[in-house]
Amino acid sequence: MMGDDRLLDELMAVMDEAFDPHWREAWSRRQIAESLELPNTFAVLYDHRGNPLPVASRASGFIFSRHVAGEEELLLIAVRPELRGRGIGRKMIVHFAEQAGRRGAERIFLEMRSNNEAGSLYARCGFVPIGKRPDYYRTLSGETIDAITFALRLND
Repeated sequence: MMGDDRLLDELMAVMDEAFDPHWREAWSRRQIAESLELPNTFAVLYDHRGNPLPVASRASGFIFSRHVAGEEELLLIAVRPELRGRGIGRKMIVHFAEQAGRRGAERIFLEMRSNNEAGSLYARCGFVPIGKRPDYYRTLSGETIDAITFALRLND
Protein backbone atom coordinates (compact mmCIF):
# COMPACT_ATOMS: atom_id res chain seq x y z
CA MET A 1 0.00 0.00 0.00
CA MET A 2 1.23 3.44 -0.90
CA GLY A 3 2.15 5.77 1.95
CA ASP A 4 -0.24 8.60 2.72
CA ASP A 5 2.29 11.28 1.75
CA ARG A 6 2.99 9.64 -1.61
CA LEU A 7 -0.73 9.26 -2.30
CA LEU A 8 -1.33 12.91 -1.42
CA ASP A 9 1.64 14.00 -3.54
CA GLU A 10 0.25 12.19 -6.59
CA LEU A 11 -3.34 13.38 -6.02
CA MET A 12 -2.19 16.97 -5.70
CA ALA A 13 0.11 16.77 -8.74
CA VAL A 14 -2.75 15.60 -10.95
CA MET A 15 -5.20 18.06 -9.40
CA ASP A 16 -2.82 20.99 -9.92
CA GLU A 17 -2.68 20.20 -13.64
CA ALA A 18 -6.28 19.13 -14.15
CA PHE A 19 -8.29 21.83 -12.39
CA ASP A 20 -8.31 25.38 -13.73
CA PRO A 21 -8.12 27.73 -10.72
CA HIS A 22 -10.80 29.94 -12.29
CA TRP A 23 -13.49 27.37 -11.45
CA ARG A 24 -12.33 26.91 -7.83
CA GLU A 25 -13.06 23.16 -7.89
CA ALA A 26 -9.75 21.80 -6.62
CA TRP A 27 -9.44 20.74 -3.02
CA SER A 28 -6.51 21.64 -0.81
CA ARG A 29 -4.01 19.06 0.38
CA ARG A 30 -5.41 19.49 3.89
CA GLN A 31 -9.00 18.87 2.72
CA ILE A 32 -7.94 15.67 0.97
CA ALA A 33 -5.82 14.48 3.90
CA GLU A 34 -8.57 15.12 6.44
CA SER A 35 -11.15 13.40 4.24
CA LEU A 36 -8.95 10.34 3.84
CA GLU A 37 -8.92 9.98 7.62
CA LEU A 38 -12.69 9.45 7.59
CA PRO A 39 -14.03 5.91 7.28
CA ASN A 40 -15.25 4.79 3.85
CA THR A 41 -13.34 7.43 1.90
CA PHE A 42 -11.30 6.17 -1.02
CA ALA A 43 -8.69 7.48 -3.44
CA VAL A 44 -7.53 5.48 -6.45
CA LEU A 45 -4.70 6.56 -8.73
CA TYR A 46 -4.70 5.51 -12.38
CA ASP A 47 -2.04 5.14 -15.06
CA HIS A 48 -2.09 6.53 -18.61
CA ARG A 49 -4.28 3.64 -19.76
CA GLY A 50 -6.89 4.12 -17.03
CA ASN A 51 -5.70 1.15 -14.99
CA PRO A 52 -5.43 1.39 -11.20
CA LEU A 53 -1.91 1.97 -9.93
CA PRO A 54 -0.94 -0.42 -7.11
CA VAL A 55 2.20 1.65 -6.53
CA ALA A 56 2.46 5.22 -7.77
CA SER A 57 4.92 6.21 -10.37
CA ARG A 58 3.42 9.21 -12.11
CA ALA A 59 -0.35 9.08 -11.84
CA SER A 60 -2.32 10.12 -14.91
CA GLY A 61 -5.61 10.45 -13.09
CA PHE A 62 -7.50 9.75 -9.90
CA ILE A 63 -10.92 9.24 -8.41
CA PHE A 64 -11.73 10.33 -4.88
CA SER A 65 -14.97 9.05 -3.34
CA ARG A 66 -16.94 8.36 -0.20
CA HIS A 67 -19.30 5.44 0.56
CA VAL A 68 -22.28 5.84 2.89
CA ALA A 69 -25.33 3.62 3.42
CA GLY A 70 -25.52 1.92 0.03
CA GLU A 71 -24.50 5.02 -1.90
CA GLU A 72 -21.20 6.21 -3.28
CA GLU A 73 -20.38 9.84 -3.97
CA LEU A 74 -17.76 10.60 -6.57
CA LEU A 75 -16.18 13.64 -4.93
CA LEU A 76 -13.41 14.33 -7.44
CA ILE A 77 -12.23 12.86 -10.71
CA ALA A 78 -9.29 14.13 -12.72
CA VAL A 79 -7.21 13.19 -15.74
CA ARG A 80 -4.09 15.11 -16.70
CA PRO A 81 -5.07 17.52 -19.51
CA GLU A 82 -2.63 16.12 -22.09
CA LEU A 83 -4.23 12.67 -21.73
CA ARG A 84 -7.88 13.68 -22.08
CA GLY A 85 -9.95 12.38 -24.97
CA ARG A 86 -8.33 8.92 -24.93
CA GLY A 87 -11.00 7.04 -22.96
CA ILE A 88 -9.06 7.11 -19.69
CA GLY A 89 -11.83 8.87 -17.76
CA ARG A 90 -14.44 6.39 -18.98
CA LYS A 91 -12.24 3.46 -18.01
CA MET A 92 -11.63 5.00 -14.58
CA ILE A 93 -15.38 5.45 -14.03
CA VAL A 94 -16.09 1.85 -15.06
CA HIS A 95 -13.48 0.58 -12.58
CA PHE A 96 -14.79 2.93 -9.89
CA ALA A 97 -18.39 1.74 -10.43
CA GLU A 98 -17.28 -1.89 -10.11
CA GLN A 99 -15.47 -1.10 -6.86
CA ALA A 100 -18.43 0.89 -5.53
CA GLY A 101 -20.72 -2.06 -6.29
CA ARG A 102 -18.39 -4.39 -4.40
CA ARG A 103 -18.64 -2.03 -1.43
CA GLY A 104 -22.43 -2.41 -1.55
CA ALA A 105 -23.35 0.79 -3.37
CA GLU A 106 -26.63 0.72 -5.25
CA ARG A 107 -26.19 4.22 -6.68
CA ILE A 108 -23.38 6.63 -7.42
CA PHE A 109 -23.86 10.36 -7.19
CA LEU A 110 -21.74 13.21 -8.44
CA GLU A 111 -22.10 16.93 -8.74
CA MET A 112 -20.58 19.26 -11.32
CA ARG A 113 -20.89 22.82 -12.53
CA SER A 114 -23.43 23.10 -15.32
CA ASN A 115 -20.88 24.26 -17.92
CA ASN A 116 -18.37 21.46 -17.27
CA GLU A 117 -17.49 19.57 -20.45
CA ALA A 118 -17.24 16.34 -18.43
CA GLY A 119 -21.05 16.12 -18.49
CA SER A 120 -20.87 14.28 -21.82
CA LEU A 121 -18.48 11.71 -20.29
CA TYR A 122 -20.86 11.12 -17.39
CA ALA A 123 -23.81 10.69 -19.77
CA ARG A 124 -21.85 8.14 -21.84
CA CYS A 125 -21.14 6.25 -18.61
CA GLY A 126 -24.87 6.08 -17.77
CA PHE A 127 -25.21 8.97 -15.32
CA VAL A 128 -28.45 10.94 -15.55
CA PRO A 129 -29.13 14.43 -14.19
CA ILE A 130 -31.43 14.35 -11.16
CA GLY A 131 -31.22 17.83 -9.72
CA LYS A 132 -29.89 21.35 -9.87
CA ARG A 133 -28.52 23.75 -7.26
CA PRO A 134 -28.83 27.30 -8.59
CA ASP A 135 -25.78 29.56 -8.21
CA TYR A 136 -23.89 26.89 -6.26
CA TYR A 137 -20.40 27.53 -7.64
CA ARG A 138 -18.60 30.87 -7.65
CA THR A 139 -15.66 31.53 -9.97
CA LEU A 140 -12.62 33.61 -9.11
CA SER A 141 -14.24 36.52 -10.95
CA GLY A 142 -17.41 36.21 -8.85
CA GLU A 143 -19.67 34.68 -11.51
CA THR A 144 -22.10 32.09 -10.15
CA ILE A 145 -22.84 28.82 -11.89
CA ASP A 146 -25.47 26.19 -11.21
CA ALA A 147 -24.49 22.73 -9.97
CA ILE A 148 -26.02 19.69 -11.61
CA THR A 149 -26.40 16.48 -9.59
CA PHE A 150 -26.09 13.19 -11.49
CA ALA A 151 -26.86 9.64 -10.45
CA LEU A 152 -25.94 6.22 -11.78
CA ARG A 153 -27.93 3.21 -10.65
CA LEU A 154 -25.72 0.12 -10.35
CA ASN A 155 -26.80 -3.42 -11.20
CA ASP A 156 -29.62 -2.39 -13.55
